[in-house]
Amino acid sequence: MTVIRLLPPELINQIAAGEVIERASSVVKELVENSLDAGATRIEVDIEAGGARLIRVRDDGGGIHADELPLAVASHATSKIGSFDDLEQVASMGFRGEALASVSSVARFALTSRARDQDAAFRIEVDGGKLQAARPAQHPQGTSVEVRDLFYNVPARRKFMRAERTEFAHIDDLLKSLALARGSVEFRLSHNGKPVRIWKAARDEQAQLQRVAEVLGDEFPAQSLRIDHAAAGLHLSGWVGLPTASRAQADSQYFYVNGRLVRDRIVAHAVRQAYADVLFHGRHAAFVLYLELDPAGVDVNVHPAKHEVRFREQRLVHDFLFRTLHEALAQTRAGLGTLPAPEPAPMAGYSYAPPAPLAWPSPSSQSRLNLGTREAPLADYAALLGASPSIASVPAPLPETAEGEAPPLGFAIAQLKNIFVLAENAHGMVLVDMHAAHERITYEKLKAGRVTSNLRSQVLLVPLSIAVSAKEAAAAEEHAESLAEWGLELSRSGPATIVVRRIPALLEGADVGQLSRDVLSELAQHGSSRRLQELENELLSTMACHGSVRAGRRLTLPEMNALLREMEATERSGQCNHGRPTWVQLSLAELDKLFMRGR
Repeated sequence: MTVIRLLPPELINQIAAGEVIERASSVVKELVENSLDAGATRIEVDIEAGGARLIRVRDDGGGIHADELPLAVASHATSKIGSFDDLEQVASMGFRGEALASVSSVARFALTSRARDQDAAFRIEVDGGKLQAARPAQHPQGTSVEVRDLFYNVPARRKFMRAERTEFAHIDDLLKSLALARGSVEFRLSHNGKPVRIWKAARDEQAQLQRVAEVLGDEFPAQSLRIDHAAAGLHLSGWVGLPTASRAQADSQYFYVNGRLVRDRIVAHAVRQAYADVLFHGRHAAFVLYLELDPAGVDVNVHPAKHEVRFREQRLVHDFLFRTLHEALAQTRAGLGTLPAPEPAPMAGYSYAPPAPLAWPSPSSQSRLNLGTREAPLADYAALLGASPSIASVPAPLPETAEGEAPPLGFAIAQLKNIFVLAENAHGMVLVDMHAAHERITYEKLKAGRVTSNLRSQVLLVPLSIAVSAKEAAAAEEHAESLAEWGLELSRSGPATIVVRRIPALLEGADVGQLSRDVLSELAQHGSSRRLQELENELLSTMACHGSVRAGRRLTLPEMNALLREMEATERSGQCNHGRPTWVQLSLAELDKLFMRGR
């Protein structure tokens, strides 16, 4: 039999480095996070050969006292926590006390630091896990860490490093995410002696938005909604991209929990559901969001690289995120651009007062466009909608408008190729895809009609028994009343078996087994499910598509104006049910540019 023996400290650190230090960007992450925890307001990152030759991080933080320098590179030595209670509510970026020990075991390592109350700086070096004595050095207040020849003593790891350009791209992406997390900190990044990025400290919200634009693109601010809402001990702020500004890849999604960039399935699910009704299939939203909550409400001690977290109140966090974003996206009415985020819908512990209904001005009888009086016949819109009054009600009479004023989408002028409505507003010309716009209007009215009417369910002639996991069977038992409100009656008949007795009448003909499994899977994972509502919305979307005014139909001016007014008053009317834009604005400046006016 082999003999049990203690591993040498150098080998222990190299094993730990395999978990913490994946590549050069992992080193940069650990060092920059240490600088942030030290209170730095300026951080410089110098890279050579993609990080393989040199990684240097300088900061102006609080520094480290000379007698503590050896402890800084010791395993499980940290100033950030000291007890189990501290671990239960971690407020710092780092806390494990492993990073510097791991890095110094796989590279030629040097640390130079000067504390605030010291007159001189001191430097220590570690080569192959062997610590040298501290010696005086020249350095301003703060700390510099140099990491040379990464993985020089671990050839198996070094050969897995990618090309210089690839490794530096990972470092660049990392610095972008950290720059978004800490707007008040100045970041500088250079590669092979050449400056690459400079992010000046953001002193206000506009400067922070400018930093967001530098990372996500100059067009993002104009195509995003500002989010700022707090309730039930949670605070969500940041920016979410409009559905019409979606991307083919999920490469512009940044979510921070107490300043820490995380990837969390609860968060991803809530965001995906919030966009489900407005995003084209296969597209991904862009966003920069910051969630603040009590550190005791989130466990960051889940993964060695600290990419994952675990919320103690997962359902509360999920519902808060979904409802806040869902209600914000609902306000993307055509003609309004971006609106402040509204209060979310009621839920446990919330007080909510619905906003006053929006009312838009209508054409004045003295309008220079001379489109007729404000008493447009209600029959015009009813004929356009082609639906029963119980589903599509006509808007209430609109208030008087001052002379010369125009509603956001303006007044209709003409119809182009029986497809587009041309209108004039205060900014210039508006083009509306009449089928896409009317499809969204009809869809929203069908949804409203379904919510306000009694939800009917269909009893199965023969109850269906379905094999599920024990966790899903428990979810069926726990959420039986909530499911019944949606017309789905499930009962647990065994440790891993359920019986389906009723389904929503609207989903008659659906795959009952798959529907039940999908719902229970979401309930088991997230504590909530919108699969029933999503399926019903898919059906209503199809009905709206077929029930809307088709391209090629000739509309009268009153019908076109009725469509514009209804767009202004309908939630999510900025895009159709499939995520395509319903309207575009061409300003006078843009029109002048087309004809080279003023040059």
